[in-house]
Amino acid sequence: MMSLWSLFTPRARMRRFALLDAKGTCRALRECREVPAEQGWVEVRELRNHWLGQPLPEDARLESRASRGRRGSALAA
Repeated sequence: MMSLWSLFTPRARMRRFALLDAKGTCRALRECREVPAEQGWVEVRELRNHWLGQPLPEDARLESRASRGRRGSALAA
């Protein structure tokens, strides 16, 4: 049974990832709260089953957090 306190604790949001091979072909899709530990996973806006076995569309990728930070610091200069 859930405790009353668990209703008020913040939870990390679910994020969506696609596993790409060396050629950029989508090999797997996953939804989880943290970045998968294995190499090759990229964060995407949504999960689409028809991407499997196909090159991942460029507009499907989310901008990485690292590049957002770099862009923000460049604008501040």
